[in-house]
Amino acid sequence: SWKTTSAGIALIVTGVVRIYFAIKSNNFTEEAIGTTVGTILTGVGLIFAKDGDVTGGTVDNGKCPE
Repeated sequence: SWKTTSAGIALIVTGVVRIYFAIKSNNFTEEAIGTTVGTILTGVGLIFAKDGDVTGGTVDNGKCPE
C-alpha cells in the first residue's frame, strides 16, 4: 500500500537526517548509531511489507467465489 511505503520512506529519511546532524555536531555516539540503524531498517521493512488487508496478491483470501 502507498501508505506503508510512504511511512517507510519517511523513516529512512528521518534516519539519514539524524545521522547527518549527529556527524555535523560531532555527536556520533553509539546511541546515535543504534537508533539510526534501527530507524532505517524499520523503514526498509515497511517498504517491503505486504499489507494484510489488501487482496489481489498471491495468497488466497479464503472467500468462495459467488
